[in-house]
Amino acid sequence: MAHPAILRNLVEQYEALQIRHADEGSIETLRRLEDVTYTLCVSTGTQTVEAALAVAEQQLTNALAETVPVAPGRAGTGVVDDEVRLTA
Repeated sequence: MAHPAILRNLVEQYEALQIRHADEGSIETLRRLEDVTYTLCVSTGTQTVEAALAVAEQQLTNALAETVPVAPGRAGTGVVDDEVRLTA
């Protein structure tokens, strides 16, 4: 399983290159898109970009859930400590 930061970066690159390729349609952009698609598939253990994106989304969601602080004594309940405030 790829590190979440690497996986997030691959997904962002894929999305950006898709838009760029749709706008430009250049061979260079297509090659870069194919490279990122291949790497994304290898990183997620899948064979299609659709499956890779679905697995990446699930892995990133799981990684985010693991970083949310849980109140002492309530571990595993999903209850977040009232004192914790997340900001953007």
